[in-house]
Amino acid sequence: MSNGQYGFFRRNVLHNLGLKLLALAIAVGLWLAVAVEPVSEIAVDVPIALHDMPPNLEISSESIPKAQIRLRGPERTIRRLEPADVFAELELTGTHPGERTFDLTARQIHHPRELAVVQVVPSEVHLAFDVRELRDVTVQPRVIGSFADGYQIGRIQVDPATVKIRGPKQRVEAIESATTDPLDVTGALTKMSFVRHPYVSDPLIQVASPDPVRITIFMEKAAAGDGH
Repeated sequence: MSNGQYGFFRRNVLHNLGLKLLALAIAVGLWLAVAVEPVSEIAVDVPIALHDMPPNLEISSESIPKAQIRLRGPERTIRRLEPADVFAELELTGTHPGERTFDLTARQIHHPRELAVVQVVPSEVHLAFDVRELRDVTVQPRVIGSFADGYQIGRIQVDPATVKIRGPKQRVEAIESATTDPLDVTGALTKMSFVRHPYVSDPLIQVASPDPVRITIFMEKAAAGDGH
């Protein structure tokens, strides 16, 4: 070996040789620790996120199923798994009204890269879609209570008298009116006023008007012989 070659060897190989050997030993130790780390498996129930649904569509299925994902990987990663670390995702671009079945495979599952997807249940998701509808419906307050002796409801004033509802077209068209929580008029002799948020019982339909309505119930004396 020439003097030049020896100098190159000394500068690049022998320089800080102890530290280099220590770093190599640590790297090998870490690799061995990971290589022999126990492998675990876990099943988690995760939500299915729906992305890029056309703006004129609504989901008309009663519910969106969850998925059960079986994952396998280092026990350390399994123990540290958080609920937000795993979820399923469906791409809805180009979806049209009607029923559609989507494949649910490992490609639609987001998870830590150290883990592998072993199984996805269900393997398919069936959803129904309908055109979004917006329309006005009247508000029919729900009145309860025992009227004062000799009195009855004269009239009910609702302000505003209608609210907008939004949802899948067929479900919206089946709604005749919105209602309110019970309004108790027990013992009222003249009038009683209430402020309530209207609602519809169909869980797929939203009341698009965010403001509550004011309901005024006017009592009047019942004519002789009138029932309550």
